[in-house]
This record gives sequence, C-alpha cells and structure tokens, in this order.
Amino acid sequence: MANNIIEVKDLCYCYVDNGPWCVNHMSLEIAEGSFVGIIGQNGAGKSTLMKNLTGLLRPTHGTIHLNGEDIADKPVAEIANTLGYVLQNPDRQLFADTVREELAFGPTNQGVSEEEVNKRIDYILKSVGIMHLADEYPPALSKGDRAKVVIGSVLAMEPQVIILDEPTGGQDYIGRYQIMDIARKFHDRGHTVIVVTHSMALVAEYCEKIVVLCNAEILLQGTSKEVFSQPEVLAKTFIRPPQITELANRMKEELGIHETLLSVEEMGDKVLEHIPSGE
Repeated sequence: MANNIIEVKDLCYCYVDNGPWCVNHMSLEIAEGSFVGIIGQNGAGKSTLMKNLTGLLRPTHGTIHLNGEDIADKPVAEIANTLGYVLQNPDRQLFADTVREELAFGPTNQGVSEEEVNKRIDYILKSVGIMHLADEYPPALSKGDRAKVVIGSVLAMEPQVIILDEPTGGQDYIGRYQIMDIARKFHDRGHTVIVVTHSMALVAEYCEKIVVLCNAEILLQGTSKEVFSQPEVLAKTFIRPPQITELANRMKEELGIHETLLSVEEMGDKVLEHIPSGE
C-alpha cells in the first residue's frame, strides 16, 4: 500500500481577519503515485487549497505534511523542489526569452549540473511535443503551446508531485487531451499528479481519486465510480456526472446496468451485450 505523500489535517484558511472561511476544516490524504482530481463549483476553495499545499498561503488553522514533514515553516522554494505548481493562468509563469531557457531555469536554480539540465530539457521538449519550439519566444506561442511550456518547466525540476490548476482552460478538444496525456506520462513514471478542473469527462478518464469541494468544505471523496455514482450529492455543488454516465443511468433497466459507467467504451460494451448474436 502506497504511503501518503500529502496529509492535510483540519485545514482552515481565510483571507482577512474574521472573514469567511475559504477552506473550512478540510482533512485529506493523497497517496504517493496517485492521480487525483479536485472538483467543485467556482468559489468552492479549490485554488485556495492548492496554494496552501504549495506554501503560497499559510494555514489559518490546521496542518499540512509533505513527505511526513510539516511545511508550516518551510520556504516556498524548498516546497517547490518536491511539489510543482502550474498556476491557473500559466502566462504568469513565463519570463524567459526562449522555451529552452524557460525549461532550464528551474533545474539550474536547483543546482543541477549543466549536462543533466540539457538532458532533462531534451526529454521534456520531446515528451511534451514542443521540440520545434525550443528557440521560440514563449509569450508569442499559441495558448496551448504556452501551457505546454509552463508544464514542461515544472516537470523539468522533477518534483515528486505536480499540481495542475485548470490546465485545460481555454483549450480546444485536442489541446485538453494533449495536456492531460502529458500529465499521465508524468504519472506513469511514478509521480503524483493533482488536477483541478471543471471537466468531468477528463476527471472520469484520467483520475483514480476525486475530491469534491463545496462551500469551502470537502463534500465527497473516493474513486471516480464511487463519486459519480452519487449524482444527488454532486448536485449540491452544481456538478453533473459525465454525459455518458448520465445516459447510462437512464438506461439502467433496458441494459441491465448495475455499476457506474464512465466512458463511451464501457457504454458500448454494455450495448453490445444486449445485441443478439448473429446480428
């Protein structure tokens, strides 16, 4: 059984003294090597929780442990060596003159040797699909490619955990899946991935565990099937399961469905089961 790389206990945070809680008594465990989705309506506390995990905000109350160590007094730069964070607006993380320089900045400041930095850059350029953009000016790239550069710059530091805060916002269909596939490659290498997103289809396809936030609290958490099998609970935070899941739920009696279906492939298999042989 995997160890917990992140443990959040009774976390509270408010932006102003005596103001409303933006994170209210949250407790959460994230296993090493897991792929976790954080979902909830706007204002539910998703980004505030992520900024507490990275040390950009400090808990008003409660604790956060990273690799078993309390991060309360750890500098943000030290936390970043373990936990990489891609902001909701990736353009805020672009500053270098070329893509290659952007990717090199993090590991160079970590004290990584020039040879190793170059090796990482070449790997990232290939795996993220931006080798042809290595010498281009990052802000001049398309929105999708700018997002890839920012994600690549975080991956180049080889953190144990990467947080992607709305990484597919503003992306077209292909771009959304390209970015999530990059995250999956990172996960396949044994790293932990946390994705904050409004796309239920992407969460269902990629994430092993889902944490649902509502009104600054954790409403629900579990596997994708466990979470999306409770539409009445999800409705409290104005979330609907993926469309294919809703369709399958409406056809439970006709198809004899007894479990939650999350993909077109799963639905297709159920339909085929009910087609008489020879047709």
